[in-house]
Amino acid sequence: MADTQYYGTGRRKTSTARVYLRPGTGEIQVNKKNFDQYFPNQALRMVIRQPLQLTETTSKFDILVNVDGGGPAGQAGAIRHGITRALMEFNAELRPTLKQAGLVTRDPRIKERKKYGQKGARKRFQFSKR
Repeated sequence: MADTQYYGTGRRKTSTARVYLRPGTGEIQVNKKNFDQYFPNQALRMVIRQPLQLTETTSKFDILVNVDGGGPAGQAGAIRHGITRALMEFNAELRPTLKQAGLVTRDPRIKERKKYGQKGARKRFQFSKR
């Protein structure tokens, strides 16, 4: 029972996070670095802790995260999604609470590709009549 762990994969934009919840004291480690060191931004740290605070499991688990791709905001969203999925694996009864807060759904918004003959995804080159 000592080697029990719960796993969840989280995705957001182009980031992917592999999250492992292990019974412990509430320590979070991201890419083998301290949580506060990896995310110096207070808002992003708050985003990541959301599912834990909602389910009152903040000090029940040590969290080990491997995150790859994207920027800080995308990575924070991916970690939050991964923690949510791992919590649901730990206890399926937490799902309605997490679902109500909108944490279960994967955010589908990703960057739209650039189209040929245009400056970007939507922006056109300047039109000249003459």
